[in-house]
Amino acid sequence: MFGADWCGDCRRAKIVLDRAGVEYRYVDLVQDPAAADVAKDISGRTNIPVILFPDRSHQVEPSNADLQRKIDELGLARA
Repeated sequence: MFGADWCGDCRRAKIVLDRAGVEYRYVDLVQDPAAADVAKDISGRTNIPVILFPDRSHQVEPSNADLQRKIDELGLARA
């Protein structure tokens, strides 16, 4: 997940991932500004968060429901 702590959508997405018990790597674009280019290459956009999934698909600024559906589809939640 590419995001920044000042981004409300990023904080919200992290909560969804954390509540589902999903293991993920958080790339803080404030700490690593060059990673913004990587996120843009993935999504074609400058919006965040950009969440890259194991199946190589991605979501940009997903709703909680869309993110949860993807977590469920890929079986990423830990029981």
